[in-house]
Formats: sequence, C-alpha cells, structure tokens
Amino acid sequence: MTDPDHIQRLERLLQLSRSLPAAPDLESLLKELIAAAAELTGCEAASILCLEEGGETLGFLALPWFHHQPLQEIKVPVHNSLAGWVILNSQPLIVQDVSTDPRHFKGTDQASGFVTRSLLAVPILYQSEALGVLEAVNKHGAPFTDEDLFTLETIASQAALALQAERLDGQAHRSASEEQQLDHMKSNFIAIASHELRTPLGLILGHASFLREAIQGEHRSQLDIIVRNAMRLKEIIDSIANIDNVQQGVASLRRQSFSIQEMIEEVYLSFLEAARQKGVNLRTDTGKSDLQVDGDASKVSMALGNLVKNAIDFTDPGGHVLILVEQIIGYAKVSVIDDGIGIPLNDLPHIFERFYQVESHLTRKHGGMGLGLSVARVMIDMHGGRIWVESVEGKGTNFTFILPLEAAPPAPANRVFIS
Repeated sequence: MTDPDHIQRLERLLQLSRSLPAAPDLESLLKELIAAAAELTGCEAASILCLEEGGETLGFLALPWFHHQPLQEIKVPVHNSLAGWVILNSQPLIVQDVSTDPRHFKGTDQASGFVTRSLLAVPILYQSEALGVLEAVNKHGAPFTDEDLFTLETIASQAALALQAERLDGQAHRSASEEQQLDHMKSNFIAIASHELRTPLGLILGHASFLREAIQGEHRSQLDIIVRNAMRLKEIIDSIANIDNVQQGVASLRRQSFSIQEMIEEVYLSFLEAARQKGVNLRTDTGKSDLQVDGDASKVSMALGNLVKNAIDFTDPGGHVLILVEQIIGYAKVSVIDDGIGIPLNDLPHIFERFYQVESHLTRKHGGMGLGLSVARVMIDMHGGRIWVESVEGKGTNFTFILPLEAAPPAPANRVFIS
C-alpha cells in the first residue's frame, strides 16, 4: 500500500518543478529551493554552497533569512568540512551526529550562534561536474532517511539546472562584451587608419599625375604604374570607409530615380578593357524594358562594379561573364554570372564578411583585401534590397541582388525571392 506521505512529498516536488520557471531571478529560485528542502525533509534549515574562485573555499549562495546576515561572508574550507567532502567526492553524506565527526566546520555555528546537530548534504551535479552543495540540517525528532536523501537529490538536480543556466548566461554576456569591445577597437583602427592614409595618398596621387603629364619618354610608364597602384590603394581605403560609415550610422543615400540599364552599361564599359586584357568575354543582357529604381545610383554602381570585378578576377582566360537584369514583382533583379573557378561550399556562408578571402593568404594570386563583396552587400542592404550567391566549385558563380523599384518596397525582399 502506497504511503500517503510519500505521495504528498512527490506532489510537492512536482509542484516545485512547475513553479521554478516563473522565478524572477536566480536568487529567488534558490531561496524557493532551500525552503522546499527544509520543509520536505522536516529540518530546521537548508542552504546552498558553491565553490569560489581558486577552488579552496565554499561560499553560501542561498541561506534562510535568519542566517543570511551572519553567514553570507563566511568561507567554508573545502578540505576541512563536511560540505567540502561532498564536493570533492561528488557523493551525498548523512551525518546523524555531527559532534562526533571531525570534518564538521564549526566556524558557521560560531558565526551564527546556531548549533548543528545532524546534517544531510548532496552534491549539486551537472554532467558529473560538482557545482555546489545542498545541505539540510537538524531534522526534527528523527534521523535522516533514504527518502530524505531522494528528496534532496531531486531538489539538487533542479538547482544544478538553474546554476548551469546562470553560468552559461554569464559566459554569453562576457563573450558579447568582449566581442563588442574588439569590434569597437577594430572600427576605431579602421577609421583612424583610413583617415590618416588619405592625406599622404592624395599627395602621392596628385604629384604622380602631374609628373606623368609633364614627363615624356621611358619614365612615363613607371609613373603610370605609380598612379595605377595609388588608385588601387584609394579604392581600398574608400571601401573600408564606406563599410565603417554604414556601421557607424553616418552613411546616407542620395535618392533619385535612375535607369538600371544605363547604370549597367556604364559599369560594363568601365570593365570591358580589363576583361579583354584577361581574355574574358564580358557581355550584358538588360532586356527591352527600361527599369527605373529609386535609389543612389553611385552606390548601386559600386556594388555591381565589385561583383563584376570579382567575376573577372576569378574567371580564367577564355571564360565568360554575363550581367543580366530582370524584373520581378516590385523589384529589379540583377545577376552577375560567370563560368569561373567557383566558390567552395564551406566558404559560401562567409563570402560577404569583411576581409574574408576564399584563397589562403599564402597561396592567393588574385589580389584584393576581401572587401569588395562586403561593400556590395552593404550598398544593397542600404537600399532595402537583398544579395546572395550560388556557386559550384569548378563550374562558376552567380551573384544576384534585388532592389525595390520604389523607395518603400511592396514586401520585404526575403519574401519575394528565396534562394
């Protein structure tokens, strides 16, 4: 026949487990657990201790109200206490008469004026790791039983989940704080570096351009190299500054209606010679209808230019690059399709990240700093559009972006086209 007290105790444990998620914070939750532990084991008091930094002492994490003030600063030694034995051995302990056990730490009784007569302590375990100890002391009128042990271990398991959740939350907050600090340092460095580089670069570019016009003969080609590489450096600085401006919230769009077809034609012509020199067939398919987009033509042109340059760079001589424009409901869809070397599957999720490069820095041969695609994404995102990539290694790549034809798009971009 089932013991009514046992059923009542199980019902109380079930009720306790259901009420814990509603606890407003860890302190309230642990206080509820020690109150239930004292009630269900028929003890005078219960408490929770946890290992402190260094692992040599235990501190009280949860105490009954009448012990809180005298014991909150008490440090219990791990190697000379009953609670320490439980932590070190990850096993429960029942002591019916603590006066006969030399492991009993008398410092808590002296600080609180409380006399500990009997003790039941269980480890708070999470995946075999001891996070703390749950103690119940001075059982009323009877020795501790196996059912008391079962009850305390059940409550300890609930405490373990709460402590682990709090620990993970703390780790997440620390990681987020460190990441935010590193990102802030990185942004500051980028802003300072790009600002400080502009002045000397402007002087180099200006004087080199002047000398190129003034000097004729064999040295002109060397000045052409200086100007060309200075322009490359300027593009890198501009790319860094563009991304940083967006992240700092100071970038803005100069909106006006512009023709997608005309913008594509300008980008096509600007890269035609580079494609010819590499032996890549660059062509466009802009359709018959003239699509008008409300946005900043210079920023969209920058995004498209980065995609086209990327396609030419990663397409071998004899390959093909196509700039294709289509209209879907409410959007202009622009694709840059090549039959080049493609992108490895593992790299696809990171391809738009700042400074990310598919090639190893030790073996790469195509140049660049991994900013072009990041800039393209930033420019498209500013217009409320969306950009994505599809690629098969060894067969080619398709970069596609969509732009709302009007400033207020009829629907979020990610609902219109799903890759």
